[in-house]
Amino acid sequence: MKQENFTDATLVLLGHGTSLHPESGTPVFQHAAAFRQTRQFAEVREAFWKQDPRVQAVLAGLSTPRVFLVPLFISEGYFSEQVIPRELGFPAEGDGRYSRLLRSGRQTLFHAKPIGTHDSMTGVLLARAQEIAGRFPFPRPPKPKETTLLIAGHGTEKNENSRLPVERQVELIRALDLYAGVEAVFLEEEPRISACYDLASTRNIIIVPFFISDGLHAQGDIPRLLGEPERVIRQRLDAGQPPWRNPTERKGKLIWYTQSVGSDPHLVKVIWERVHEAAGWGLT
Repeated sequence: MKQENFTDATLVLLGHGTSLHPESGTPVFQHAAAFRQTRQFAEVREAFWKQDPRVQAVLAGLSTPRVFLVPLFISEGYFSEQVIPRELGFPAEGDGRYSRLLRSGRQTLFHAKPIGTHDSMTGVLLARAQEIAGRFPFPRPPKPKETTLLIAGHGTEKNENSRLPVERQVELIRALDLYAGVEAVFLEEEPRISACYDLASTRNIIIVPFFISDGLHAQGDIPRLLGEPERVIRQRLDAGQPPWRNPTERKGKLIWYTQSVGSDPHLVKVIWERVHEAAGWGLT
């Protein structure tokens, strides 16, 4: 990756945000803090679409010549590709698409692609899987060739792009031939998360939620769909514990369940790659 000077630029990490779960914005603040320590940008700011600080207000207060807006989103979906650029004033290009460059006076705003669609997310997913197996051996870490790796995504029939990053990562990890099997499962599309027991041919299963935050889906919906009683999930969360005990035996399988990918430190590299990619757009 080429070296470039970003001291004239502001990095804005954009999260979806929600007022319904306090953990929603944690990855955005975590990675913003990491980038501030590098001192490679004039400013690093957190921004959200559905909670404070709102992205419109953050952008309005910036004066640097370049602003790099990096969405901490998984897919190129409705919000990332249509709602947000439209509301921020990016030029329309037809067919529901918007330019990723917005020039206003002496300032240029770069709307980077979501981090979840970058092929480097493979390393983040594998790091999550390897870390959980090492932390909770039973009595030793499960061998990858005796384990099925499941990537859990949201999925929605409202937008066909929602499942594409999950399926792309499944393809990339399968090609590495590390695990006995690699499959995609979804909250709102087939195959459903509850089908994991039938999809896995091995006794060992590692499930990595391909979500940015450890919010309602990752801490509630997925453990419940895996068979954990709602009461037990609530008790564990109230006690400050993860919603899933690793490993848990269900239907003759041993299940390891990781945190969402959004808080993984390896994500800093992916964000950097999105910034460098966007910086090149201004040269054409």
